Amino acid sequence: MNEQPFAQADGDWLDLTQAAREWLASPLGELLLEEERRALDEELVRYFGGYLVHYGPAAAQPPKAPQIRCNVRLGAPLVGVDIACEEQAWPLGEHAADVVVLQHGLDFCLSPHGLLREAAHSVRPGGHLLIVGINPWSAWGLRHYFARDGFRQARCISPARMSDWLSLLGFALEKRRFGCYRPPLASAAWQSRLARLETWGGAWQMPGAGFYLLVARKLVVGLRPLRPVQRATMGKLLPMPVAKVSRRDSEQ
Repeated sequence: MNEQPFAQADGDWLDLTQAAREWLASPLGELLLEEERRALDEELVRYFGGYLVHYGPAAAQPPKAPQIRCNVRLGAPLVGVDIACEEQAWPLGEHAADVVVLQHGLDFCLSPHGLLREAAHSVRPGGHLLIVGINPWSAWGLRHYFARDGFRQARCISPARMSDWLSLLGFALEKRRFGCYRPPLASAAWQSRLARLETWGGAWQMPGAGFYLLVARKLVVGLRPLRPVQRATMGKLLPMPVAKVSRRDSEQ
């Protein structure tokens, strides 16, 4: 991996990514990632194509799409990243990926709008963009205000606002689902006792879960049909009066 392009990388971005990675490796972070993996596995199994791009700060290996030929992981120059790049400088051409997954990439970034535009630019028309984010309207979203670790720096953008951003970028929201209904408790015993909340919450898809998953499809932009040119209306032909000629006059 060539780290020379990162010699002048933003130190705040690198520190934020490292802090997020450390928190996601904690017991609470692993609990959240475990539930996210189940949801992503269920979604990614139905996609096929050439390339899937994953962007996120977690150190754990991200879920893969079994029917997509190449799964590529982008991110900061850290262990597990296939291609190192900054959040607004992806080394991909326009419409290069069939599926792009942003797993907490928007929660831990310097510019959510810039990162989302970069991801949207990389999705081909008809392709899909999957966004995993921390739900601010949950116990997890409330906890980040009182956290003393990297979780404190999470943005926790609401799914409604994220849907509006996707619409402006030319995406149609196909699905919104939630997961991780257990509260962010450090006790492993309590997490085991409350494990049934996942079955109950997942069946009803209540909005108070710890994370949300948005599935959006990039609209295919077609040619706009030209309106037929309206011709100027022509006047109607009116019969002209013809003088009657009698037989007597014609014989003279």
